[in-house]
Amino acid sequence: MSNEIMVVDPLERLDLLKSLASEVRVRILELLHRKGPKNVNQVAEELGLPQSTISANIQVLVDVGLIETKSQKARKGSQKVCYSTFSELVVVFKDRTPAQDLGVIEVAMPLGLYTRCEVSAPCGLCSKDGVIGLLDVPDTFLDPDRMRAGLLWFTRGFVEYQFPNNATLANAKVGGLELAMELSSEVPGTSKDWPSDITVAINGHEIDTWTAPADYGDKRGKHTPGWWKLAGSQYGDLAHWRVTNNGTYRNNDKVSKCSLADLELERHRSIRIRIGVKEDARHPGGINIFGSGFGNYSNDIVLRLLKA
Repeated sequence: MSNEIMVVDPLERLDLLKSLASEVRVRILELLHRKGPKNVNQVAEELGLPQSTISANIQVLVDVGLIETKSQKARKGSQKVCYSTFSELVVVFKDRTPAQDLGVIEVAMPLGLYTRCEVSAPCGLCSKDGVIGLLDVPDTFLDPDRMRAGLLWFTRGFVEYQFPNNATLANAKVGGLELAMELSSEVPGTSKDWPSDITVAINGHEIDTWTAPADYGDKRGKHTPGWWKLAGSQYGDLAHWRVTNNGTYRNNDKVSKCSLADLELERHRSIRIRIGVKEDARHPGGINIFGSGFGNYSNDIVLRLLKA
């Protein structure tokens, strides 16, 4: 049984949705998910249906990628064994309107593309395929393979990202800045009660210190790969900041007086975003940042410039 989650846009995968418009095919998927791989004859016997009916419906599911088949030796020749490729199917509706046309300039920054870092152990990085470098060795954060990171964590220090200031290229006046990322605190193992003060700064100005409540491990993150043990951090909270002419807001609550004027965006070709845990933090509980392939959102760090 697979632990993978498939995320589909219905307009891009109408073929997949049509393949599910059949009780027989849904029962086949449910059987393989519940009881594991089976050959065609075994599926037919379990469901009480003709082998020819099962073969035709399995081929439909193979064609859309919901089932894989592998040849295995049998007493006479070989047999095809059917495997369910996904344990969960999530249907999402994408925004097809270009962000720039809506008065928004958006850049998504992969987690490993930080330009500066100073971190202390315990710390580490992972891609969706495995651990990057050595765990609890801060110098691993300089490994070129960090570009593939989908999860990083450390106890104290920071990572800093340099976003392009695309508003200057578009000759656009900025009326607001938004920043979004998935975060949690960090403890060896996990803990539902482990606060950590995470500070975010833009162009050298601290916009907020948010107390992350926990290091979540009660269930697997929706996008966290199966090889990552449940004893490790699974997902975080989606934190969202907006800097306006009137100050900074986190999830619609005003958290500081830092305004757009303080950031002086018009004077800079880039926008520096620093995320970390300070040495004098009241709750120094470390940090996890979740990116593509991990957590509940599988998002990069997103920066949006709202045109005035």
